[in-house]
Amino acid sequence: MPQTRKLVLDVLKPHQPNALDFSLSLAGIGEDYRVRLTVTEVDKKTESTIVTIEGRDISFDEIKTAIEQMGASVHSIDEVEVSGSSSI
Repeated sequence: MPQTRKLVLDVLKPHQPNALDFSLSLAGIGEDYRVRLTVTEVDKKTESTIVTIEGRDISFDEIKTAIEQMGASVHSIDEVEVSGSSSI
């Protein structure tokens, strides 16, 4: 079964939670998730960010739900890496 190994998301988030707490929350979803968050723009109430998540089998639905629960929104999926299994 194919597995998602990497997601790069364009996320608009409020200032709170801060970038560290936001990343820690996402990393805690999967036992091997690695999260990198880059702030690309800051305005009065929000931050535009690029969130990179790497892991063995990333659940986009769980990630998206967690992002929304923190008051943020996914603007786009900018990059995906998927690994498939061989059936030969």
